[in-house]
Amino acid sequence: MSKKTSMTPKAASRIQAAADRSGKNQAFKSRSMSTAAKKGK
Repeated sequence: MSKKTSMTPKAASRIQAAADRSGKNQAFKSRSMSTAAKKGK
């Protein structure tokens, strides 16, 4: 099991870029950006 880390805007951006390239995980992409925005405050 991987360790838990906070979702950072940089990590969310990486996830978004990967999802855009693959065309998959669009729902996860939006959730990750939302979480990063909340945690970044």
